[in-house]
Amino acid sequence: MGNRGMEDLIPLVNRLQDAFSSIGQSFHLDLPQIAVVGGQSAGKSSVLENFVGRDFLPRGSGIVTRRPLVLQLINSTTEYAEFLHCKGIRFSDFDEVCQEIEAETDRATGMNKGISSIPINLRIYSPHVLNLTLIDLPGITKVPVGDQPPDIEHQIREMIMQFISRENCLILAVTPANTDLANSDALKLAKEVDPHGLRTIGVVTKLDLMDEGTDAQEVLENKLLPLRRGYIGVVNRSQKDIDGKKDIQAALLAENIFFLSHPSYRHMADRMGTTYLQKVLNQQLTNHIRDTLPDLRSKLQSLLLSIEHEVEVYKNFKPEDPSRKTKALLQMVQHFAVDFEKRIEGSGDQVDTRELSGGAKINRIFHERFPFELVKMEFEEKDLRREISYAIKNIHGVRTGLFTPDMAFEAIVKKQIVKLKGPALKCVDLVMQELINTVKKCAAKLSDYPKLCEETEKIVTYCIREREGKTKDQVLLMIDIQLSYINTNHEDFIGFANAQQRCNQLKKKGPIGNQVIRKGWLTISNISIMKGGSKDYWFILTAESLSWYKDDEEKEKKYMLPLDNLKVRDVEKGFMSSKYIFALFNTEQRNVYKDYRCLELACDSQEEMDSWKASLLRAGVYPDKSAAVEEEGSQNDNFSMDPQLERQVETIRNLVDSYMTIINKCIRDLIPKTLMHLMINSVKEFIHSELLAHLYSEDQNTLMEESAEQAQRRDEMLRMYHTLKEALQIIGDISSSTISTPLPPPVDDSWMHSRRSPPASPTNQKRPAQQVTSTKPPVGRSPAPTVPGNQIGALTVPTRPGPLTPFPSNNDPFMMPPQIPSRPSRAPPSVPR
Repeated sequence: MGNRGMEDLIPLVNRLQDAFSSIGQSFHLDLPQIAVVGGQSAGKSSVLENFVGRDFLPRGSGIVTRRPLVLQLINSTTEYAEFLHCKGIRFSDFDEVCQEIEAETDRATGMNKGISSIPINLRIYSPHVLNLTLIDLPGITKVPVGDQPPDIEHQIREMIMQFISRENCLILAVTPANTDLANSDALKLAKEVDPHGLRTIGVVTKLDLMDEGTDAQEVLENKLLPLRRGYIGVVNRSQKDIDGKKDIQAALLAENIFFLSHPSYRHMADRMGTTYLQKVLNQQLTNHIRDTLPDLRSKLQSLLLSIEHEVEVYKNFKPEDPSRKTKALLQMVQHFAVDFEKRIEGSGDQVDTRELSGGAKINRIFHERFPFELVKMEFEEKDLRREISYAIKNIHGVRTGLFTPDMAFEAIVKKQIVKLKGPALKCVDLVMQELINTVKKCAAKLSDYPKLCEETEKIVTYCIREREGKTKDQVLLMIDIQLSYINTNHEDFIGFANAQQRCNQLKKKGPIGNQVIRKGWLTISNISIMKGGSKDYWFILTAESLSWYKDDEEKEKKYMLPLDNLKVRDVEKGFMSSKYIFALFNTEQRNVYKDYRCLELACDSQEEMDSWKASLLRAGVYPDKSAAVEEEGSQNDNFSMDPQLERQVETIRNLVDSYMTIINKCIRDLIPKTLMHLMINSVKEFIHSELLAHLYSEDQNTLMEESAEQAQRRDEMLRMYHTLKEALQIIGDISSSTISTPLPPPVDDSWMHSRRSPPASPTNQKRPAQQVTSTKPPVGRSPAPTVPGNQIGALTVPTRPGPLTPFPSNNDPFMMPPQIPSRPSRAPPSVPR
């Protein structure tokens, strides 16, 4: 299979980078790349322009590069540029490229010289470039200028660190030769994230601007501040040359002449200059991509697996298929129906963990909220007895009755039954609102087709409101049926005989035992600030008491409140408060808690407060009835009954209590059943059988017109899916074709641990066992020359390029000496790859 695929590595990473950037995932995959780091006016822009052979980067004073520029150089027969944000537009005029970079920078950062970490992706095709991908980062600055924020240095540093901290990022540290290398900001940042120098490539610019009599020979020979990948010197155009529009090709020729004629650099001229730098970067980036292939393959496979399910829907998309919209409509309606049913029945695959919704909330309405509303309609004993006595007296008229009249019982019972209409209708409203909310959540999943989403929600909501009217009619009919006939022959009705026997049982029967009814956190909100203010406690409600503890470990009890003579009432929520408050108070006007008349308890939500009230009902703590309308006349305040009338009132009272217990039990059972049949099940049946017919009556082309966001997302997901598949295939071919190629020797990096140690003899230098060299000559390439001086040289491995082979130096004890015999005479590789 040979070396197939190695030339595709850098374009492959370019395609991955474009695919991830277009959908905002460029930072989720650590792609191999080269980041260009340097201070302001270090010559970064000139180096990049020399690579391309064109002036295309903005220039000026202060920070010019204010957004990362992902520059992808691609060798091609034609010359043009493309931006990722301007898809399909080719720029053949590089002045326009410069203007577009400035305009796109201003779009994200404004005109105040601010910076942004959102990259600009620029791809340049040219016959004068080698395949290469670099990221031009803003220059390191110290002092803010213009309208820049005071922390501009920190912002730029954080942006640079965001890129160079990645293990797969090579660092191109650009330092001007006319400054002290030890103070290089670029090398300082590189040292922080790459302390062993494994990823750093040094570039020394402005060699022609050094003071007369000085040179950078020690730096370029990798002796002053050694880097494993060494240094390369370049000479850029001066500002005068740029202003004079000096041709870059002429500048490159002048650069070559400079190195050949300079006495300090002529011996290394073949390893200096922009052209050589471009070749080395191309080679090292290719090597780096090759070295990171195993880890990259693993990440690509994970990403492919994560999007495969979503892409499966898109792969069969055929916009020209006339039946596509019909199929999509059928599929969307089917998904909507299934989703609605799952939310109601509680078998959904996506369970809401933040709040009750759908069927669970309707269940709470049926079994907590509705019973609570019924009990709120409970009658006050004093008012009820007064009404019964008036009824008895009015029925007797001018005569004094000897027996308890049946009509008084019937009049009082009917009055109580009529009160049930309010809670029953409120239950219908609550269920209807929850059904509408559920429809909105289900319809939101159809947002890929905005018109379909809108029409579906409108049609189903109309259906729900239509069923609401029929359900309310049925509920009112049920209550009217109860009013039409008072069945005193009901098997649970106590009758007159038993009512007489219960005349002495004035109080309601309390709950048996002291079982725990509810536990949870509540806030006591009416404690004054002087006494500590509002606090959260762990409350335990039993059948006989309400206790609270310091925390849910229930070790430190704060108080126990008996439930005798307690009632509950709502408290209006404060203007700035987000809590829902209810209060417990004593009907005998005694203090409930210490010197407080009432105990105000706060919850975080209406549902939680309703749930606590329902639990208090089970414990016999009933809601306080709103202020009763006082009867006119002073005789009402001194209301009294004779013993015979009092016995008759008590008998009627027991009969009413018994009969209303039967009615309440019946209503509690029938109302949820009625709502399930006439509303919930009816709406589900409508969605399954009639929704599609209603949608078909609309214009199909308009209805199934997908949103622009969906079309863009589908294109991006498909492009990324195919790019991932292609990448994995190329990586597989490369791995299988080079699996037996041994690794080249690394540069001895012992200088990082003991740079001033005595020189090591050639016989004492040992190579790590896992690092072996290839004994085969390069395919189609002459061997690299062994020239003393710089560490960087051409790689000699045809199919698995690795770290650069060092050039020996007589002065550096850590470089291999020039007297080393030819490669075939070395020991054979000990560890095959």
